[in-house]
Amino acid sequence: MSEFTAVLTGASRGIGAAVAEAFAGAGGQLILGAREKSAVEDVADGLDAEAVAVDVRDEDSVSNLLAVAADRLGEIDVLVPSAGVYHGPSGATPLPAESYERYDDHMATNARGVFATIREAVPHLAADARVLVPSGKPARVATPGTGSYAVSKAAAEAIARGFAADLDQVVGIVDPGQVQTELTGKDFGRLPADVAPMYVWAAREAPAETIDGQVVGIKAWLRATRGEKE
Repeated sequence: MSEFTAVLTGASRGIGAAVAEAFAGAGGQLILGAREKSAVEDVADGLDAEAVAVDVRDEDSVSNLLAVAADRLGEIDVLVPSAGVYHGPSGATPLPAESYERYDDHMATNARGVFATIREAVPHLAADARVLVPSGKPARVATPGTGSYAVSKAAAEAIARGFAADLDQVVGIVDPGQVQTELTGKDFGRLPADVAPMYVWAAREAPAETIDGQVVGIKAWLRATRGEKE
């Protein structure tokens, strides 16, 4: 597989860190962003990548991340805006009890942050670039207790579809199913390292029409790469 350039936010832990490692193993030249620079440096140091502090709630911070990426990498082949937050115990944050503060930060990080990251990346995207927005079932299926987190992920998916309609580059949504991360607080489901290859496939191997404006789930990846149904 040929070398490629990639920028990831939320790369200090969970799926973001696992995808960064998978990209590096597939020949990726990486810029990794996260709110805490020391945490993302720990990931970057082992991957010969560069770490940049970024707060996706602040468009100036995002603009700086993409400017650094363009300076170091040139055109960006793959963008993964995976920075996200979930305030409260996973699955125990019903919408009627949601605070305005938590609602606002979910939207600012998980939705507006995706918008800002893609928008600021547009001038630097390669003609055949792919943007992969991580998401999950609660964005599309009403799930008790997921509150404004689910609302923000639904908004992120709408943002991805909007960019897919407006850009020549491929923009899609990747849903790896239930994954064990600090964000979800779950002790069941797949490990981040188990699903990270799905992002490599979506970024480098899957047909463009499979990704662009679409939600790509774990079953589609397994069928395409292993002939499995689930």
